[in-house]
Amino acid sequence: MAASNGDSTQHSSGAQLSLFDDLDSVNNAENIQNNNEPSDDGKFASIQSAKQSYDVTSDLSESNTFSSIADFDNWIAKLEPSDSGAMQLAKLDPSLLTTEQGARLWAKLAAWAQADQIAYYVDDSPTSSDAAYDARMRVLSALESTFPILDTPQSPTHRVGGTFSNDFAPVRHPSRMMSLDDVFSIDELKSWYNSIIRDLQWPENKPLPMTCEVKIDGLALNLIYRNGTLEQGLTRGDGVTGEDISLNVRTIEEIPTQLHGENPDDIPEFVEIRGEVFMKWADFRKLNIEQEDLGKPAFANPRNAAAGSLRQKDPRITSTRRLSFIAHGLGNLKWKDLAQSGGESNAHAQTSFNQSDAYELYKKWGIPVSPYTRKVTSFEQIEDMIDYYGEHRNTIIHALDGIVVKVDDRALQKKLGATSRAPRWAIAYKYPPEEVNTRLKDIVVQVGRTGRVTPVAVLEPVTVAGSTISRTTLHNPYEVEHKGVLIGDTVVVRKAGDVIPELVGPVLKYRNGRENELKKFVMPEYCPSCGTKLAPTKEGDKDIRCPNVENCPAQLTERIINLASRQAFDIENLGEASALALTNPEDSRPITSKVYIEDKSISKIVVERGSSNPPILPESNCDLPAPQAPVLTSEADIFNLSANDLRNVKVWKEIPLVEEWEEVGKDGKLKKRSKKIGGSGLWRQVSAFWTRPLEATRRKSNDDSKDSNDSSNSSDFSNSNDFSSDESNESFNPNYPMFEVPVDAYVTKLVEKKIRVNNVLKTVEAPEYTRPSETTRAMLEEIAQKGKSAPLWRVLVALSIRRLGPPTARLIAARFGSIENIANATIEDLTQIDGVGPEIALAVYDWFEKSKDSNDWRSEVLRKWKEAGVVGNDSAQSNNLEQTLSGKTVVVTGSLEDFTRDSAKEAIVSRGGKAASSVSKKTYCVIVGANAGSKEAKAEELGIPMLNENQFKILLKTGSVESALKSDITLDSQSEL
Repeated sequence: MAASNGDSTQHSSGAQLSLFDDLDSVNNAENIQNNNEPSDDGKFASIQSAKQSYDVTSDLSESNTFSSIADFDNWIAKLEPSDSGAMQLAKLDPSLLTTEQGARLWAKLAAWAQADQIAYYVDDSPTSSDAAYDARMRVLSALESTFPILDTPQSPTHRVGGTFSNDFAPVRHPSRMMSLDDVFSIDELKSWYNSIIRDLQWPENKPLPMTCEVKIDGLALNLIYRNGTLEQGLTRGDGVTGEDISLNVRTIEEIPTQLHGENPDDIPEFVEIRGEVFMKWADFRKLNIEQEDLGKPAFANPRNAAAGSLRQKDPRITSTRRLSFIAHGLGNLKWKDLAQSGGESNAHAQTSFNQSDAYELYKKWGIPVSPYTRKVTSFEQIEDMIDYYGEHRNTIIHALDGIVVKVDDRALQKKLGATSRAPRWAIAYKYPPEEVNTRLKDIVVQVGRTGRVTPVAVLEPVTVAGSTISRTTLHNPYEVEHKGVLIGDTVVVRKAGDVIPELVGPVLKYRNGRENELKKFVMPEYCPSCGTKLAPTKEGDKDIRCPNVENCPAQLTERIINLASRQAFDIENLGEASALALTNPEDSRPITSKVYIEDKSISKIVVERGSSNPPILPESNCDLPAPQAPVLTSEADIFNLSANDLRNVKVWKEIPLVEEWEEVGKDGKLKKRSKKIGGSGLWRQVSAFWTRPLEATRRKSNDDSKDSNDSSNSSDFSNSNDFSSDESNESFNPNYPMFEVPVDAYVTKLVEKKIRVNNVLKTVEAPEYTRPSETTRAMLEEIAQKGKSAPLWRVLVALSIRRLGPPTARLIAARFGSIENIANATIEDLTQIDGVGPEIALAVYDWFEKSKDSNDWRSEVLRKWKEAGVVGNDSAQSNNLEQTLSGKTVVVTGSLEDFTRDSAKEAIVSRGGKAASSVSKKTYCVIVGANAGSKEAKAEELGIPMLNENQFKILLKTGSVESALKSDITLDSQSEL
């Protein structure tokens, strides 16, 4: 059992019991599964007859041969969680047990194993030997293999550590974990190199040793070792404070829990090792194959996959993801003082070593380092490295994010120092965006929240700079014409700044001979969602809009998505799928009943692998159900939703074609495999918000999409295998209606064998949806809580007023303080606010003027939101703050500990100041946090005062830079990468 640390504050007896809440259900399942077998004595007799003797362990005495249930019960009762008990277990053959016996033994061993895990991982006080623990885990795994119903997600065999935390605790880095400045051209890189030579006053003809390293596209990690033992693994966070993901880090095989060393003085007393967690291309491809086999969406790129895997709240998932680690930096380092214990001085402590020396030390300690690192002594060698990997970037085992150049001598590093964001002795060169060719399959139009109709390119999926691109915006019809693309063209696609996908234009040479296959895009005349005639708002506008703001389903859906977004109410559990289900559940409704399957038992259509015969599809023999009326016809009612309102909402899902086959697994056993290979063209309806009895209550993992109300999987009865109980879930709200369902009946459904009829996989008839899903409950709670607690500027953003984004909404909210005051403001009042231009002022004024008509839908939105308490919780206090920054422009750059970027700007504007996004001569001061960007350099260039976070707090109180700078608190000194 590998060593690991956990947070003992997360441990509770309730958490222990939750794993086995439904153990009786498992036992009931065994009884139900075997209810057609002979009586208990008959079962033993039949087994003995078939196998001569039912002696499950070769070294058990004859008296322990199981000839009855009583004998087995006596054996289990005498079994102890000791090494001697482990010796008995080591000889056990689970295949000779009945399912009832297997379940009883599993329950006992699982309880012991869980207690071991909590004692070892959480309490750091082991109660069993490794041998005893390992023996129990091996038998548990064998029991679960023999009796698959025992293999539940709660089993200790799926756990890596003790009780799981729902959140990662924030932990301050011992030394600041800095980032790197970027350059995007050789000229910029040369300028940096020359500045290093100049600042060090380095002799012209003397080589300056540097390291050139391949920049990994992964997630930064800080490993903290004390006396050679891994103590913590922290994310970068804001550079000052990261999140403790130690349990997940310990699942990464390449990260040693104990540093290796030939002598005691080879291991430091304390060290921070900085590096990158990533996923190799080969492992990424394997993971996506596994995702497809499970019917889950593939990850877009290795970095997303690694991020989702590393931040799992359940380490057992992280442990399956084949994550890798490479060290590339060093934080604090303290060698043991051997002299204090009577020994000689530590030689390491007396030695000045370089960056490259640190990597050699890492190798000795067992820490992985990059095989691609080179030591160079001239700028020409740096260019050679850049050129080489620019041409061979696809030969590297991981995603490439550029080339990092560092001064090798750590004494020179210290001399060069750092800004508040990054060291001056290191730089990251970023390659130009990668361009690839693909086919433009189609151009569709998308209707936005304010009615803007945007052409969207539908592409043959292609990988660009590590991400899979299948769609990208074309902005407006004039842009389509300007780019000169035709549907069917081979086009060039790139990622602007390696982030945003962009269609550059057509590859004209590939049009030769294909002219008849290509067609020109024609902007539709009518809205594809509501049928209203499209038109620009005014003559000369490039944007085409649907004027049916109130009744266009697409616009309402987008407005619901907007109000749930992070920049508005930040309702995590209300995503795109849920918004569509609320506003337009018939969005994917089939045109004809010929493709509608009413039979709820058909969730997939199986195709045998290698078969040349097409799948036999079931025939529809019923009419399409009547169209559903949407639950929401306006965002006015979003805060009045209840679980019962959502009970009958169903969405349309295409039944997938699934290929199935059998193959021999790594353990030599025959395994059943399956893979989704496409859609069948047949459709069914599934519940969008309610689920079946005893639905799994654990939240979906971080690598899942934001919106998990899409219940195409969760509502399928055959996919439910979580025995956890809602009654043990602290977030459970007893006010929601509950419907009792017999556990035995549910488990009967679970253990029923699936049957095939004409290649169609069928399951037993599923019970009706009887309760809102956990995600639905969480969504409703979030809607109520976040609406009432949201500050005024967020309410303004949630109203989806054209041109009004968060920065301007903050300015307006700070000036007027309430919805009523904004509604009564004139255009002149609005334009008097520094930062609010005439177009934004007109849009805000126009929205609120229309809301004064009691028959207008906007009026109903404001009225019902006010009745629900959604008015902006800062309205009463915002005007009471002293206007200490009146008329002053303040810029915030980097990450602050006690302020988010939004709250820092709110603090400025609520005191009369302007929170600007760029530095100029008019800037009063710049607030500099961790990972500050180019704004810090600009402020230095212009001589603008720069304050740290604590000085910022003084500034808010006094309004005086001089007072803030006179405080004793100064910027943190630079620390190592």
